[in-house]
Amino acid sequence: MISISKRSAVEPFHAMDILAEATRRRQEGRPVISMAVGQPGHPAPQAALEAARKALDGGRIGYTDALGMTALRQALAEEYRRRHNVSVDWNRIVVTTGSSAGFNLAFLSLFDVGDAVAIARPGYPAYRSILAALGLKVIEVAVGPETGFTLTPESLERAQSEAGVRLKGVLLASPANPTGTVTSRAQLKAVYDYCQGQGITLISDEIYHGLTYGAEETTALEIGDEAVIINSFSKYYCMTGWRIGWMVLPQELVRPVECVAQSLYISAPELSQIAALAALSATDELEHYKAACQANRDFLMARLPALGLPLLSPMDGAFYAYVDADSFTNDSMSFARRVLAETDVAVTPGRDFDPIDGHLALRLSYAGTMAEMIEATDRLENWLPKIA
Repeated sequence: MISISKRSAVEPFHAMDILAEATRRRQEGRPVISMAVGQPGHPAPQAALEAARKALDGGRIGYTDALGMTALRQALAEEYRRRHNVSVDWNRIVVTTGSSAGFNLAFLSLFDVGDAVAIARPGYPAYRSILAALGLKVIEVAVGPETGFTLTPESLERAQSEAGVRLKGVLLASPANPTGTVTSRAQLKAVYDYCQGQGITLISDEIYHGLTYGAEETTALEIGDEAVIINSFSKYYCMTGWRIGWMVLPQELVRPVECVAQSLYISAPELSQIAALAALSATDELEHYKAACQANRDFLMARLPALGLPLLSPMDGAFYAYVDADSFTNDSMSFARRVLAETDVAVTPGRDFDPIDGHLALRLSYAGTMAEMIEATDRLENWLPKIA
């Protein structure tokens, strides 16, 4: 009999389970609309596709340095100068196999088994699962209207006291999944300064940067050099399947991360790195997609409350609506399955993001087209009164 490790006993990512069922139904010919996963409805930028085709025609794709292609790292440094007016030494930038690899590398390089790391609740479920699988203690800190839907020094201090631990790390996402919260510069600086004063490492998840709608978009690099930055080409750059991301590290962390990356990943895929380098020049095309997301957002901000699904948090960034479903259910997981089975609309149960209160919530992704948003909400409008 095979012995299975305790570290593998993490919850499934239910959004992916819903996606699998939605895919099965679509293959059966069902008219499925997926609002379950954060996958842009726009393809990778044309410049990225053309660069990849040219590289494939060249016939030789191989390993790169574990830290990534020099040209891509230098171009990312220039992007920080252009977008944020921040000077970043390109030697501090590490190219990763998606942001997921970035989180693995950060957790492995920064923390030891038993260390405590704080995350927001509701928040991205993979944080909780990866940390737990690595033997780290996950401290979930509730965020809501009283905290501006983000972590604060006061909430972190209270969480440490209640858990009886001292934190080694804090993971803050802005824009956040599922809430869409954009942490302001002042709020981010307060958390950064708190972490610095307490000897805590701040990990800033910035993978939805570029997808903010009037809110103040700040990278932690604007505040100081001691945070670990994780970003990705998946969301704003519409390259989820290319599995390509990056980190910006304090200088002393670069070599430890490189050593771990060499053994875990060898390097990020060269083809994806070539495409990513080209994608950085596709601003006009990407801003067009961002405008489409904002139009979807504006539509849903009015439509969802009218359907009896009021918003639980501001939709300031990313491409998610986090809504209160307690007028219809107290079991968001079974409700999400029922929505898919009876309307062919895939949504994500809030239980993924909040193990305490998520049974009353749903997350809907608006990364697709306006036509899909209209059709999906029309179906819900026809169906919800039947079950109320």
